[in-house]
Amino acid sequence: MKLNVSFGIVGIYNSVKRFLLISIFAVFALCQFCEAWEGRVVKVFDGDTIEVLRGRSTERIRLYGIDCPERGQDFGERARQFTSRMVFGKNVEVIPEDRDQFGRAVSWVRVGNSSLNHALVKEGLAWHYKRYAGQENELAELEANARKQKVGLWSHKNPTAPWEFRRRQER
Repeated sequence: MKLNVSFGIVGIYNSVKRFLLISIFAVFALCQFCEAWEGRVVKVFDGDTIEVLRGRSTERIRLYGIDCPERGQDFGERARQFTSRMVFGKNVEVIPEDRDQFGRAVSWVRVGNSSLNHALVKEGLAWHYKRYAGQENELAELEANARKQKVGLWSHKNPTAPWEFRRRQER
């Protein structure tokens, strides 16, 4: 009987030890990911997705807190052109917030003293993506101002949100 109890305690001890080691590794991995870094923008996929050269490799970046119109959608090409003018070939600061289901770093992107994320919303070329960044009050204010001033996509009476456009395309 004692033997079974000791095996149980040893098993629990090993499980706890394994859990702690995995947890420590995960914290270090996340901390490393969360640090801001700099790189040169080498590709613009669309208004809210870019590729940045980081050292000798590239990383695909999805802009945090916003959603731009898709290709084939009103203002989708204008959003891509705006992003290209603002960051293509330039050094940017990438401030990661998360990773999405496609493995992209979901991040703030700064060029000089400007936030690309904020600039796209201010110009009426992106929605504040409340589903994933509802607490971002500055993005909400920038969108409200763009709507009020009927800038960019808000010049249309009833613009289609990108998530609705994507859902319709999937059907």
